[in-house]
Amino acid sequence: MKHFLPSTTLALLIGLGSLPFTGNALAANSWDKLQPDRDEVVASLNVVELLKRHHYSKPPLNDARSVIIYDSYIKLLDPARSYFLASDIAEFDKWKTQFDDFLKSGNLDPGFTIYKRYLDRVKSRLDFALAELNKGVENFDFNTKETLLVDRKDAPWIKSQAELDDLWRKRVKDEVLRLKIAGKEPKAIQELLTKRYKNQLSRLDQTRAEDIFQTYINTFAQSYDPHTNYLSPDSAENFDINMSLSLEGIGAVLQSDNDQVKIVRLVPAGPAAKTKQVAPADKIIGVAQGDKEMVDVIGWRLDEVVKLIRGPKGSVVRLEVIPASNAPNDQTTKIVPITREAVKLEEQAAKKSVLKLKQDGRDYKLGIIEIPAFYLDFKAFRAGDPEYKSTTRDVKKLLTELQKEKVDGVVIDLRNNGGGSLQEATELTSLFIDKGPTVLVRNADGRVDVLEDENPGAFYKGPLALVVNRLSASASEIFAGAMQDYHRALILGGQTFGKGTVQTIQPLNHGELKLTLAKFYRVSGQSTQHQGVLPDIDYPSIIDTKEIGESALPEAMPWDTIRPAIKPAVDPFKPFLAQLKARHDSRTAKDPEFVYIRDRLALTQKLMNEKTVSLNEAERRAQHADIESKQLALENTRRKAKGEEPLKELKKEDEDALPAEPDDTKPEDDAYLAESGRILLDYLGLNSAVAKNNP
Repeated sequence: MKHFLPSTTLALLIGLGSLPFTGNALAANSWDKLQPDRDEVVASLNVVELLKRHHYSKPPLNDARSVIIYDSYIKLLDPARSYFLASDIAEFDKWKTQFDDFLKSGNLDPGFTIYKRYLDRVKSRLDFALAELNKGVENFDFNTKETLLVDRKDAPWIKSQAELDDLWRKRVKDEVLRLKIAGKEPKAIQELLTKRYKNQLSRLDQTRAEDIFQTYINTFAQSYDPHTNYLSPDSAENFDINMSLSLEGIGAVLQSDNDQVKIVRLVPAGPAAKTKQVAPADKIIGVAQGDKEMVDVIGWRLDEVVKLIRGPKGSVVRLEVIPASNAPNDQTTKIVPITREAVKLEEQAAKKSVLKLKQDGRDYKLGIIEIPAFYLDFKAFRAGDPEYKSTTRDVKKLLTELQKEKVDGVVIDLRNNGGGSLQEATELTSLFIDKGPTVLVRNADGRVDVLEDENPGAFYKGPLALVVNRLSASASEIFAGAMQDYHRALILGGQTFGKGTVQTIQPLNHGELKLTLAKFYRVSGQSTQHQGVLPDIDYPSIIDTKEIGESALPEAMPWDTIRPAIKPAVDPFKPFLAQLKARHDSRTAKDPEFVYIRDRLALTQKLMNEKTVSLNEAERRAQHADIESKQLALENTRRKAKGEEPLKELKKEDEDALPAEPDDTKPEDDAYLAESGRILLDYLGLNSAVAKNNP
């Protein structure tokens, strides 16, 4: 069953609630009498004023913004258009251009009315689903030629109750079929779905006015940008300043995604990352403590799921996840045990290795420096400890060691680095440039602050490449952007995350407002916002940019430019980029790992374009078998090219296995690192040839 709770765009708590029902007559519900109180009205007026005065872009609160608020609110509540009827929407449309006036006057009733209508419709649908289940799972006919439209975001609003009933009959049937194909028995399916729907019904009765208020005002706040959020008093107490939801227990950044919880990012060296069994965009549908029974959490509020996942250090939590690597509509799950622990600073520390390559008949050594995060031990730094830990200090030591090993160049691995200390991004830049600006911060009043490296002389002047991907964010983007703008390094990999804004917390009489008040710019004047850093040479990405990244968030602020802080310099890489890319394309056209990733992406994209699913069991099983056959063929093509034995079937992961000790994978085994090294060596060769011909 989908879409019980509205989705969020940035790890926000979702509540429930509503006002007088004016549609079809229904029995009284626990939320019917919920009303906004005086504190909430005052808080809403404060939010209006703060956004007007202090938000970075200061867009007017007018009819145009009212339409954005209204459309976002409806989409938040009913993204698949499967609760509201066309008559509901027609009734609400009269307010479409009036939310600016409502908010300015402190009138919260329309927001409450819409939400409570939504709750009435949810209750009606869950009652219907339970009635369908009560007929018996074994009575569903999976031999008919029926299909279900699963991508309904652009579907017309349903006009009649009969049409809505037919859609939900198919949705229940689809849920049963998914579980049947996953290997569950009819009795277990009946029990699981009945329990799930009843749990969702009980949660409706826990609705508070505060839940409605937070959802409504947060929709208003997020119409300015996705990082501007209203936090209720409970949310402000429970979550950290940037709403990252980095759990002390497993090291993951989570967000609500309709009726499920999605992993957005894994904290480097955190417990979840160490398992190597979960990834960004995986969806968590169950949580269990140790060896206890798995609790189905579909339809739960995000804060409730977070409470289940958190726990004492050293204890084990088991997550039931739907891998993002699954084919669309494949609900096959796996169980991932994770031992809760705090992420240790030393485990996030930069580390080095040596990549050994043979190219053009010669042996080369390249230093690899992996930087999982931009860290700084503030406590030790402020206490004057001469041995305080920081990214820059550690990288400096590693560079010294690599130079003693006489490496031919250095590759810095920033993949999956979600950022951290801005100070460290600036300090690290200073190791590689003579001196000058490192990043610009433009404030809401138009003032531009310049952060600079004031120490003349670069610590490392040798050949340099950076590897980035979609999960390289914030401080990573500032450092990578500076290296690109100073033409100090080749940037390789994928488009970065694109978060280039700065937030602050403003206390309110009731809760808090986190609002965007500044924007980062590279020294070239380009924003890192939305677009991120574009690599000089692209690698295929295993992360769907439509799912993860700033551009995937609604109302994300745009990319733009301001006056550059440095004069354009001669780009030493530009004359060779076409040749470097041609050589890269030629090599990776035959590289087993690159071929596999490209083919897997092509298959996934093809499957993503399928908007309907069959409700015929034979057809559905045949589709699953066909997809699995194609995935197996891709895997065996890769294995054959690497001289490995082919598989008879795709491996199933050991669900009871706890993460093993860290492996000792060599950089040569990482296709992206090895290719980055070859590109850097290509550049050195081409540049050397030009120098010889032009003494």
